Amino acid sequence: MKNKDRDGKPLIHPDKTSRMIPMTLMFLVLCGFSFYLGGIFCNNKDKLVIEEVERPAKTSPKDVITSPLQIKPVSFPECGIDYQDYTPCTDPRRWRKYSLHRLSFFERHCPPIFERKECLVPPPDGYKSPIKWPKSKNECWYRNVPYNWINKQKSNQNWLRKEGEKFFFPGGGTMFPRGVSAYVDLMTDLIPGMKDGTVRTALDTGCGVASWGGDLLDRGILTVSLAPRDNHEAQVQFALERGIPAILGIISTQRLPFPSNSFDMAHCSRCLIPWTEFGGLYLLEIHRMLRPGGFWVLSGPPVNYQNRWRGWNTTVEEQKSDYDKLQDYLTSMCFKLYKQKGDIAVWQKSTNPKCYDKLASPDVYPPKCDDGTEPDAAWYTPLRPCVVAPEAKYTKSGLDSLPKWPERLNVAPERLSGVHGGSASAFKHDESKWKVRVKHYKKLLPALGTDKIRNVMDMNTVYGGFAAELIEDPLWVMNVVSSYSENTLAVVFDRGLIGTYHDWCEAFSTYPRTYDLLHFDSLFTAESQRCDMKYVLLEMDRIVRPGGYVIIRESSYFMDAISTIAKAMKWSCREEDTEYAVESEKVLICQKKLWYSSSSKSLR
Repeated sequence: MKNKDRDGKPLIHPDKTSRMIPMTLMFLVLCGFSFYLGGIFCNNKDKLVIEEVERPAKTSPKDVITSPLQIKPVSFPECGIDYQDYTPCTDPRRWRKYSLHRLSFFERHCPPIFERKECLVPPPDGYKSPIKWPKSKNECWYRNVPYNWINKQKSNQNWLRKEGEKFFFPGGGTMFPRGVSAYVDLMTDLIPGMKDGTVRTALDTGCGVASWGGDLLDRGILTVSLAPRDNHEAQVQFALERGIPAILGIISTQRLPFPSNSFDMAHCSRCLIPWTEFGGLYLLEIHRMLRPGGFWVLSGPPVNYQNRWRGWNTTVEEQKSDYDKLQDYLTSMCFKLYKQKGDIAVWQKSTNPKCYDKLASPDVYPPKCDDGTEPDAAWYTPLRPCVVAPEAKYTKSGLDSLPKWPERLNVAPERLSGVHGGSASAFKHDESKWKVRVKHYKKLLPALGTDKIRNVMDMNTVYGGFAAELIEDPLWVMNVVSSYSENTLAVVFDRGLIGTYHDWCEAFSTYPRTYDLLHFDSLFTAESQRCDMKYVLLEMDRIVRPGGYVIIRESSYFMDAISTIAKAMKWSCREEDTEYAVESEKVLICQKKLWYSSSSKSLR
């Protein structure tokens, strides 16, 4: 056969053989190259797997204990003596930059970062350790709050008087010439719930020197006294020097930093707020903050205008018109006149949902807020001309449904259900946790629970557990909930405690030297990505009193850096174990030293 050998196998043509040889070589080269590439791929694949296994899992700073944060030693100069009462976000030096409209320049206007002070605020010349509670309710050192304007301008109303080295607080006021106790006695006759624990939390707008709030403390009612920094110099500073809860603020263009439906009672004693102007906008804010069934108390114009109008530099017709307008606004907001006697009138916020349903009708003023209006949004939130109706899903947050004080302190509030992860079991767990923690804190800081500590702030509370465990001690706690964290402040109020929203990237709304103890739990772990730790600590130094204390519970990661800054602020600190002695978390106990400005005449 053609093209076959003698064995019958196909015969290969010589030309084809010559072509096959380079093809074979190329095949071998390609195989070798493929093997080489495969080896590289396999080796690299192994490397990638190893890297993936060895890469550390994402951790928070609280979990990192092997490499604590280190910073270089720092130093802070003294602020000038003219900064002794520096309130960064309500600074009179900056008022001219803002509008006079509705006194909005009295509201919070914080300085930009490049204007922040990196200095230590000095105490006034002659500053002394504050007088201890309860004696402080009636007297304070003049040099600690060296302002005599109120004493001169209100001398006929007996707000306070200066005698020697002290101010004394006789308990007088514009509408209570017989003293605040007699005034509150009349009020309790009108509102029996003030006697039996039904009314527990109150808000006093335009508080003066907070004598009303101070008297209520003796009756088991915890009051937030509110006043702006204005020509009535140092109202809030006087209140806090006395040991009475107070905060800088004004109802103007922004909501106050409190949740809706939270205060049991609100009060105005000739507080000079124009309630019937701007469409009753300020009354709407009072309505938002009062819980269903809560009381609004007004004494002063236009109440009892028939007998008082001559002393108000007005006419009886003008005052009658104003009173009728006030009554119309309150009725349209689902308030009803509860009782009135003499100079005191009391309105009650309705619990009837049918009243609020009527506000959804067209052409009704004020209208019901739409579903997009967050009732608890209250940090730089504009006032809105609408009625915040109580949420239908909460049927046990009204004043007539809450347990009376003190039972309500330990009952899981209904509004826990609106908090992510909130439940009765989570609430009980939080209670148990703080029982153990506070017991440990008192071992580390024996002054806690004594008359050495009166004004306390929990800088980042959740449910108010720290404050609840201190309830039997001679102190009060301002519970602060971060404006960036889960909104738990309504739960705090439902327990019968007080508090406020705040962003610790900014200064707090208070005067210097107004708290005896500041406490926080993992604040830097939660907020260090937003807030410069240095400025937070400087703000703490501004508001804690000389001789006052700081309890910092934080990740071990931050402790060295905090201690470095604390040393520069003239704090004396020691690091302690937590109650469970874990390495990842520590407790820093600090005390602020008393020092005076280099330009002060005081002995140093």
